[in-house]
Amino acid sequence: MRPFLCCLVLASLLGPCLACPSPCSCSTKKNGRLLAECAYKDLQDVPEGLSSNVTILTLSANRIGWLGQGSFAEVPEVQSLWLGYNQIGVVEPGAFALLVHLKNLDLSHNKITDFPWQDLRNLSGLQILKMNNNRLAGLSRDAFHSLKDLRSLWLNDNELTTLAEGTFDNLPSLSQLQIFNNPFNCSCKVFWLKKWTERTSVSITKGGSTLCVAPARLKGRAVTDIPDHHCVAPSVQLTYLSNLDNTVMYDGLTLTLHCSVAGSPPPEIRWKIQTSSRRVEINGPNVARDGNVKQSQEHFLVFKNGTMAIPNFSKEDEGTYTCLAVNDVGTRDVSVNVALAGSENPAEDLLRDDPHAGHFGGRSCYKGDEMDPLGAGEKLVIVYHMPRESKSGARRAVSQVPLGTVLLALGIVLCC
Repeated sequence: MRPFLCCLVLASLLGPCLACPSPCSCSTKKNGRLLAECAYKDLQDVPEGLSSNVTILTLSANRIGWLGQGSFAEVPEVQSLWLGYNQIGVVEPGAFALLVHLKNLDLSHNKITDFPWQDLRNLSGLQILKMNNNRLAGLSRDAFHSLKDLRSLWLNDNELTTLAEGTFDNLPSLSQLQIFNNPFNCSCKVFWLKKWTERTSVSITKGGSTLCVAPARLKGRAVTDIPDHHCVAPSVQLTYLSNLDNTVMYDGLTLTLHCSVAGSPPPEIRWKIQTSSRRVEINGPNVARDGNVKQSQEHFLVFKNGTMAIPNFSKEDEGTYTCLAVNDVGTRDVSVNVALAGSENPAEDLLRDDPHAGHFGGRSCYKGDEMDPLGAGEKLVIVYHMPRESKSGARRAVSQVPLGTVLLALGIVLCC
């Protein structure tokens, strides 16, 4: 009788530890880890009834199509999770978030198009991540940033057309990367990848198969062979243009800044304006060829050729003017702080207000002067002189010329 009771007690103690769903087989490895082997069981869902101390869970080669937030709630101690060769198409946010002990995760050969990358933030101990042979079309830039122990990352055979710069930053342990057989669009948005592969010690498996699908001129060429001249970071130069000599176009100053840019592909020009009372961002021209101006930004006139004109520039317009050149390779900018001084004797007024002003980069700024980007942010004081007897005449002259005509004429002059 006593031996029978002992067996019952022992069974009651071991029962919870060895609980195993009927389709699976469970065993204890030599290292003490509990293995739940549920592969090739024609399962459509993660089975229920798994022991809480399972550390290895094999669910490969089933017909699982969905992973919910609580799919692995019963196995919080799992370290290796094998889910390859299923039909997983949906992964709900939170499905993996609580598996903080996870070291190996295999989701290869499924149908995943979208993945909750935020789930990886808690998996700092993850060492192997296999997501190859899925339908991933994009990755967030910070998808892997918390994976300090990640050694092997498989992303091959997906539908990735581009990768954000910095995708593989902050992965100090990474030694193997597989990204071949993706339909990369080798625009300059992936030019950083070429540069990264040239300096990294990471082994990029089958790098020759990491080929461009587009554009047509690079089709079939390795991403690592994108020509350097194909992608050139922007350069930018800012020039100050004054009103035409001895000509009064407005009753006051028209401040004109010209932004010259270069790069490949041709950079877009954007402006940022910061005054004491407002902040303005202009992403492209707002003056059409016919002289029409968008009402919301009519005070700052931006032309297609990179010129900005501010008619009737006043003290309220003093501030920092920044021109940005943006293309797929990067962004460059140059800024100037603009202040205004004006009187019938501008030289005396300027020296009285600021004896160090009136120069930019060590020289006076006149029409056509270039602003060195290295001196960006220095103070430029625009001095204008309007004799008293000419002011009334200027008002009459301006009132007789439609604003649209003046702006169109200004645009023609600046395009030349």
